[in-house]
Amino acid sequence: MSLSAARPLDPWRWLGFPMLQCLGWTLLFGIPLRVFGLQLPEPVFCMVPAFAWAVIRPSIMAPFGVLLMGLILDIFWGSPVGLWALSLLTAYGVVLLSRNWMVGQSRPMMWAWFAAACAIASLAGFLFTRLDARASPSLIAVAWQFLATILLYPFAHRLIDRFEDADVRFR
Repeated sequence: MSLSAARPLDPWRWLGFPMLQCLGWTLLFGIPLRVFGLQLPEPVFCMVPAFAWAVIRPSIMAPFGVLLMGLILDIFWGSPVGLWALSLLTAYGVVLLSRNWMVGQSRPMMWAWFAAACAIASLAGFLFTRLDARASPSLIAVAWQFLATILLYPFAHRLIDRFEDADVRFR
């Protein structure tokens, strides 16, 4: 691919649109629909861009997007304000600090990194809830949400592949 064919890294395309997609999927999966007595899983869709943005490249706007998504999740899920924002930012920061180790890794290894980031966000959310409510959230519910979230890695991989080489300044 030639440098002239590369498109500029437009913030709306790599930050705004994925953020809106994740929030839309969160709203859709949050519908109180039960099939055979079971409710849809509630994965943390916002982990997808939080992980991908940290892997793609450092940005001044990405942490603000992660913060905004976390605050919207707090309001939507009725959790204490700042719980998901802080949990997602914790995972984002860890991924950002370890992104040099991720360069050139295979897809299964990147999935493992994504699972580790999800585990960090889940653990942070668990600990912050425990500190705030002085009670433990259901470990089974946290485990199901974690498992549902790590299944979203193909979407993070697609976002990374789409924008990894979009900014010619970092080639």
